[in-house]
Amino acid sequence: MEGKKFDPNSIIGFVLIFGILLWIMWQNQPTEADIAADKVKKELVIQDAKTKEAQAKAIAEPAVITTGDTLQMAQLQKSLGDFAYSATLPSAKDSYTTIENKLVKLKIANKGGYIVEATLKNFERFKKGSGELVDLIKDNNANLNVQLLTSDNRTLNTKDLYFEPTLTKNGEDQILVMRLKAGANEYLEYKYVLKADDYMLDFDIHTQGLNKVLDASKPLKLEWDLKSYTNEKSISYENRYSELYYEHEDGKSDYLGLGNDESETVEKVSYVAYKQHFFSSILLTSTPFEKAELYSNNLVNDEETDTIFTKQFKAVVPLAFKNGEIDEKMNWYYGPTDYKLLKSYDRNIEDIVALGWGIFGWINRHAFIPMYGFLSMFIQHGWAIILFTILIKLVMSPITYKSFLSQAKMKVLRPEINELGEKFKKDPMKKQQETMKLYNKAGVNPMAGCVPGLLQMPVFYALFQFFPSAIGLRQQGFLWANDLSSYDSVYELPFNIPAYGNHISLFPILASIAIFFYMKMTTGDQQMAAPQQEGMPDMAKMMKIMIYVSPLMMLFFFNSYASGLSLYYFVSNSITIGIMLVIKNYIIDSDKIHAQIQENKKKEPKKQGKFQRKLQEVMEQAEAQKAKDKKK
Repeated sequence: MEGKKFDPNSIIGFVLIFGILLWIMWQNQPTEADIAADKVKKELVIQDAKTKEAQAKAIAEPAVITTGDTLQMAQLQKSLGDFAYSATLPSAKDSYTTIENKLVKLKIANKGGYIVEATLKNFERFKKGSGELVDLIKDNNANLNVQLLTSDNRTLNTKDLYFEPTLTKNGEDQILVMRLKAGANEYLEYKYVLKADDYMLDFDIHTQGLNKVLDASKPLKLEWDLKSYTNEKSISYENRYSELYYEHEDGKSDYLGLGNDESETVEKVSYVAYKQHFFSSILLTSTPFEKAELYSNNLVNDEETDTIFTKQFKAVVPLAFKNGEIDEKMNWYYGPTDYKLLKSYDRNIEDIVALGWGIFGWINRHAFIPMYGFLSMFIQHGWAIILFTILIKLVMSPITYKSFLSQAKMKVLRPEINELGEKFKKDPMKKQQETMKLYNKAGVNPMAGCVPGLLQMPVFYALFQFFPSAIGLRQQGFLWANDLSSYDSVYELPFNIPAYGNHISLFPILASIAIFFYMKMTTGDQQMAAPQQEGMPDMAKMMKIMIYVSPLMMLFFFNSYASGLSLYYFVSNSITIGIMLVIKNYIIDSDKIHAQIQENKKKEPKKQGKFQRKLQEVMEQAEAQKAKDKKK
């Protein structure tokens, strides 16, 4: 095959083309005059853009005009009516006034006259040292609006109109008056009074000289809505305790559901609270609103993507006219959902802290909150939980002892119960009757082991409510946990496990292990004590399954719960195991119990209790019916 030969003509062609391109580029380079002209053109474009921006701003913001400018005033009056006056003032611009104390910082806008930022100075988001303070209101997540119905059939919204601010002081109190003016002495007024070292501020809505401007035949509508920001590590946990609360007739507190698009209309409402787990925004009134339309919507559908807000809340309440004017005395609260702090205001707003109903709430309010509050004053919160748990277990130890004593008695009677089972194998009803006679003769109550367990249930449930509501645990570290109010992640998983999460918490693992050994010890004795009943499920097999299922359920359920609660269950079950071993090995003597039972058998049988007597009657009736059926 012939090789490819070198072609000098191709090289010459490429050189000529390259030279032509260089000559064209040199000929077309801009002169100094072209550069100058281009610069002028760019400046004209920039100037034109600025002019258009200024024109757009002028349209968006009413210009400050004089009363002599009748044309512009006429245009404003066409859209705003008498409230066109407010657009002529120097305050008709996007300016803000800030009032603050050591606890809270509030920023109020001229446009709308409402709070556009509410920052809690002593609390940080997500974790201690994050440097990001808790903001209950920021970046337009909240609105306050009064719908104005004018006498000339206009509907205006205060959130779109400009107020004139006046800031004064009375001692340490900061007083901010925001007036939406329809004339020099005709206005709608918002009055904010922030005291020193207080999360609660006074908030009044008042009108003056508007009896001819507004249509007083219908009440005004006050609308307050807020989207609650996430402030905690676990979105699902925080969302579970973010709710809309209210107090209605006779001082009764209630709340909307946690689902999507919950709504309710309630009468005689004295406060509406938007609770964000550990922080709350509350509107209170001295004279109850005739009614309130309340809305709540869950915004967390997917924890991986819905990470900014938890709930959207809204309330619509009427503001009634009195003698042609509005005069409402109210309060705002922006602060922590702290039971003791909220109770100090004596307005029943402490009811928004979920402590449980009935006996459970009573135990929390009158026992656990004072006890834990006292302990946490002197020692670290983690150690306070441990000491708190020890004290509860000591108080409950007599009940634990009664339960174990009942189990020991049943265990001693087990051989005799088995004999009755063999003797009356073919007659289950007779076996039941003889077994009950044996219990009565020996002075043993088969239900005695259940009663102590039932007595412990209120304490168990009360504690389950107590820990998620204890704001004192928030961002308090202990051992490897940096926040006892949230989960104690020791390892982040690269994937998400349904119902478990994307992290591994250690305290729930320890609590699950303790529950496993506790159930292993107790169910073993219960299986030996309780005889198998004819026609009934095999409880021994069920209890064996529960030994493994219960700890596994707790491991999944508590993985994203407060580590303080898991710490309590770990310590509580560990102490219970210790108490069980002491009672079993050093207090309860099976031989003495057996001897005592034998002595009881020699005595006259005790009078049966109502339950035992009723059970005996039922058995006898069933036995008689059975004999009757056989004769047929």
